[in-house]
Amino acid sequence: GEMIASGSRDETVCLGSKSGKLMHILKGHSGDVQSVVWSPDGEMIASGSRDETVCLGSKSGKLMHILKGHSGDVQSVVWSPDGEMIAS
Repeated sequence: GEMIASGSRDETVCLGSKSGKLMHILKGHSGDVQSVVWSPDGEMIASGSRDETVCLGSKSGKLMHILKGHSGDVQSVVWSPDGEMIAS
């Protein structure tokens, strides 16, 4: 991919270029971000947090959805190979 993504204790996901330039900040969590993963096509990001949610965002930094349903920290998120489902 052309971009890297990192999650942080500041409740954000930072998107940057391989050269290290910050390009976008994805906001939507209210707890530490513990897991960040790109979709197989590289167009979406899923992030899991201590706020018990999974956020879905675009590579342009736009929050698309907040998925709720956990009753504890979301420690890991993974996309299915076809990009149609997320497991957390």
